[in-house]
Amino acid sequence: MDRVIFQSVRKLFRHRPALFNWLGRERGGKTIALKDLSFSAGAGEVLVLLGPNGSGKTTALKLISTMLLPDSGAVRVSGFDTLRDGGRVRQQVGIAVATERSFFPRLSARENLEFFAALDDVPRRERSQRIEEVLRDTGLPEQADTLVMKFSSGMYQRLGIARALVKRPAVLLLDEPTRSLDAATTAHFWTMTRALAQQQTTILLATHNFAEAAAVGDRILLLQAGELLADRPTRRDESMEELRAFYFRTTGEVDEAAGMLQRAGRIS
Repeated sequence: MDRVIFQSVRKLFRHRPALFNWLGRERGGKTIALKDLSFSAGAGEVLVLLGPNGSGKTTALKLISTMLLPDSGAVRVSGFDTLRDGGRVRQQVGIAVATERSFFPRLSARENLEFFAALDDVPRRERSQRIEEVLRDTGLPEQADTLVMKFSSGMYQRLGIARALVKRPAVLLLDEPTRSLDAATTAHFWTMTRALAQQQTTILLATHNFAEAAAVGDRILLLQAGELLADRPTRRDESMEELRAFYFRTTGEVDEAAGMLQRAGRIS
């Protein structure tokens, strides 16, 4: 059974003119974030959302979490419709949020996780064990009793993942989860992601990191301007360079990094 289903989902953002628009030059407008997007993700699948900024990756994740609702079409999670069964959907979904404002700065990492575990209705008798597990899995056991206000950006990133995992969600949403992590922590995260998939967690990962997509993804959804350009499986032997070439060939974007390397090679 598919764990996540998008059926012809359309999401529109309307823009209002500025409050002090004295001359009346600024008019309201709209941006179509997703255009009739359809896809599905099964239990234990790691689905990677690739695409340039503004392609709709984060919007898709927010629709699954019920932070946003579709203007048309349907989003279903474990059989529950996000419009009609929002509470049931939120029980199924964990979303990693990793900003300073996401946590209580004068509480420790452990205390923050205790609060969010209670908020997510994690049974009291299971909270301590789950919190210790996610602290270990995200590499934070030594910082468990450190005030969050002293955390680095990478530690916030790890705590955001721990917060999402403590409820043991059926669907895990990750939006650029390794952008502030060092190489060792990133490699550990990739291993943890594959382990969660083996436990039948469905994972949707929005990333710009081609190496990450090749390392952990089972399928690639390539989005551009809210439309689905490609939906294809990854190969176990697929390299970052091959995935990168596919991305730029399909989107039509210019691979500036490759161009710089080519020019550097000519110079040398």
